[in-house]
Amino acid sequence: MSRKHLIQLVMLVLAGWTLGQVLRRAVPVGRDLGRNATVAAVLADRSYPMRSDNPATLKLVVFTDYQCPACKLAHDAMERAVAADGRVRLIYRDWPIFGPMSERAARITLAADHQGIYPELHARLMRERRPLTEAIIREDVALSGGDWAKIVETMKTRAGEIDRMLSATRTTAFALGIAGTPAYLAGPVIALGANDEAGFRRLFAEGRAAAKKPHDAKP
Repeated sequence: MSRKHLIQLVMLVLAGWTLGQVLRRAVPVGRDLGRNATVAAVLADRSYPMRSDNPATLKLVVFTDYQCPACKLAHDAMERAVAADGRVRLIYRDWPIFGPMSERAARITLAADHQGIYPELHARLMRERRPLTEAIIREDVALSGGDWAKIVETMKTRAGEIDRMLSATRTTAFALGIAGTPAYLAGPVIALGANDEAGFRRLFAEGRAAAKKPHDAKP
């Protein structure tokens, strides 16, 4: 291949890559669900763990499982986008769909919320690369500043409450058209699957824009 042809090939590849990036940015990250009862209820519900470092202008409801590879892959990108934005309130909805250990982890973290350590424990478990066991979760609880004995007691005394939270999350996920984790509800916009940091920033913008649009009320 001549130098001229090689340069032309490189230029074609770069042009194709650039076009792909432009087209990717042109496609919405999420889908606007409009204003309906389910979306309104999820965004208004304050009974689930949440985090907001500053006054928020957008709520981001995060549906995750601690054994979900895609959830773990997207976690740090989401955190960077949230930190850069500075006006996003995270609302955590544990949806354990990867088996008994996922459910055990979800119950432990929900109990840990009563000690005020949910966000830190959630982050540790999302960054945990070892296969989850109760011993590893207990280790992460300690690193998050939690009291394991109190968590075990809370899981017993608040078992019914935790059951209801997990059941409600499952029902809500299906009502929003979510088939699996991860999923993110930014205002009225739902995004399914993992995203990179740029994707999350676009999702935040889409969520804010959709919240300002007039929507016909839906049942």
